[in-house]
Amino acid sequence: MYDLTLTFDNGPDPDVTPRVLDVLAERGIKATFFVIGEKLADTARRGLAVRAHGEGHWIGNHTFTHSIPLGEQPDRMTAEKEIGRTQDAIGDLAHPQRWFRPFGGGGNLDTRLLKPSVVDYLTRNKHSCVLWNSIPRDWEDPDGWTGRALDQCSQQPWTLMVLHDLPTGAMDHLERFLDRAAAAGARLRQDFPPQCVPVRGGEIVLPIIDYVSTIEESV
Repeated sequence: MYDLTLTFDNGPDPDVTPRVLDVLAERGIKATFFVIGEKLADTARRGLAVRAHGEGHWIGNHTFTHSIPLGEQPDRMTAEKEIGRTQDAIGDLAHPQRWFRPFGGGGNLDTRLLKPSVVDYLTRNKHSCVLWNSIPRDWEDPDGWTGRALDQCSQQPWTLMVLHDLPTGAMDHLERFLDRAAAAGARLRQDFPPQCVPVRGGEIVLPIIDYVSTIEESV
């Protein structure tokens, strides 16, 4: 038996997100969708975020452009441009905890995630920073990720998994993964393992030095 929390990054996508939502609804599973801010300018994509929110899923902030990890951007206005604009786009779909997930540049948990000005922004604006402990790399291996995901789940009591509702073909295997996880004793839940949330409601609750770069920032 183990606990499993599902999150979906980089959407919404009109060709993939609807089916993901259908699969989750069929099984009564609630997840979190960490959306890309610039995608919400499209009416259809925002409509999918509205649908997800209406079906009980949480909507999180996954930067505006998802282009360069925040810890590698020298612009002092990075946080406002990438986090602030996305939060504005999310608007009333936001969770009270103002969930934010940094872009890891391939799932990396290192100093590419954040920088001092971003940490300051998160604390001042009472965001909660959500990391992860499972990256089955579905975007890289659309057909083979499920076995890796199940292995990662079996190695820890509570898995916070990053998947992607993107048109790679990976989510064609979501049902099979969920069926196999259930057979292995997975208990699906929506909240996050405490060790994956180093900043909660603007308070730094766990050491974050390993995720913060020392990049010199321009004014």
